Amino acid sequence: MLDPDELISTLTSLYGPPGEEDEVTQWLTATLTSLNVKHHVDAKGNVVAILGPDNDGAPIAVMAHMDEIALMVTHVEKDGLLRVAPLGGVYPWKWGEGAVEVLAPKGSIPAVLSFGSIHTDHPASVAQQAREKPLAWNQASLFSGKSAEQLAEIGVKPGTRAVLGRSRRVVTHMDDFMASPFIDDRADLAVWLMAIERLSNSPEPLRSPVAFVATVSEEVGGEGARYWLNRRPVDICIALEIGPTTPDAVFAIDREPTIWVRDGYSAMDARDTAILDQCACELDQKPHWQYLSRGGSDASCSAAIGLCARAVTLGLAVDNSHGYEIMHRDAPEQLCRLLLAYLSAVQQ
Repeated sequence: MLDPDELISTLTSLYGPPGEEDEVTQWLTATLTSLNVKHHVDAKGNVVAILGPDNDGAPIAVMAHMDEIALMVTHVEKDGLLRVAPLGGVYPWKWGEGAVEVLAPKGSIPAVLSFGSIHTDHPASVAQQAREKPLAWNQASLFSGKSAEQLAEIGVKPGTRAVLGRSRRVVTHMDDFMASPFIDDRADLAVWLMAIERLSNSPEPLRSPVAFVATVSEEVGGEGARYWLNRRPVDICIALEIGPTTPDAVFAIDREPTIWVRDGYSAMDARDTAILDQCACELDQKPHWQYLSRGGSDASCSAAIGLCARAVTLGLAVDNSHGYEIMHRDAPEQLCRLLLAYLSAVQQ
């Protein structure tokens, strides 16, 4: 049986900026092959596995995204410094100075995200500017030690992705808790795989097909989900996500799943509220019902433009979203149990 801790440690170590999720894709397809699960990668890059009886269409899709927040090179300075812009909701104060990797076409290169010295009051200093207002990405640079000419030779140019370095992708274990960058959405990919494994080995076959889709480019607007659903709309789209505790949705960081009742794109159908309430009761769970004033999932983004009839977003309770995220070690197991119970209920 797949071990969630091992899955999360491996998945968080893999690079996967929006539009360049190759490392995650290769690992995921190899894992699905080892589980004897048929799958394919579509033209957008989504990894798709359809479980259950053969059918022309699957009325339900379960999605978790492969991509992560990252940076994109916008300009190469004459001295070789790289200027960058965000891909997704990444903030300078969340990453801070440290190791990054520039994913050049001819091989990735190490670099350091830099903001300069604090030992000055000069108005041109980024540190002095940060004393007045929050840092912005146009104040950052990436130092690689290479000249502009050397960078050009290996293909670094505007559009090249940069990601948090491998040395900073370490999982910290603290009694019942674990923390790491990119729990959003690599921990949910672990749950996605756990559900596939259990359904594939279940003595009770699915009564109708369920599409499991590991999507690309979610952090930049749910592009992968929209692409897939535009060609294959479903009745119910389930997104596996994080459930970040916020001042307008305060709860403990525990093992209980979160259920998004509304986010910045759509609200959950009352039918699904009732079904999930019943499922949680039968599982002896007490989920966190969460109203998000900002954010969205593959499911809600797609529902907002009519690509699915009902959007359901199930999450892991976390703190420090889009940073060094903290969650309970038992949360993936509990989320998997709720997902499987819901899938069983909606197929009756």
